[in-house]
Amino acid sequence: MDRYMFLQRGGCGDRPEMTPEQMESGMKAWMDWVKSGTEEGWLVDPGSPLNKSGVVVNSDMSVLDGPFAESKELVGGYTIVQASSLTEACELAKQTIKHAGGGKIEVRKFANAGE
Repeated sequence: MDRYMFLQRGGCGDRPEMTPEQMESGMKAWMDWVKSGTEEGWLVDPGSPLNKSGVVVNSDMSVLDGPFAESKELVGGYTIVQASSLTEACELAKQTIKHAGGGKIEVRKFANAGE
């Protein structure tokens, strides 16, 4: 099985407004999904949302405040899964979007040594 990283793109503003009850129901569905993926063995790391603040370290060793607001494609979080193919990983990404409530996901296969 290969490992894939899901990079969640888009911010919290991409999600629809929800009532407290909808948020609670969504969180329960997310936790059930994480538990199921862990038990089935395809979910390696459920990941985490990323904080909006950070820095950029350049090759000249300078450190700049970032990420930059003018970026059109913000990375909002990540997930790591195992799948037998890119097609299977994409199906898992669709489930992730459903539970995240929106945004889009870039699916990237980890490069394996010796391939």
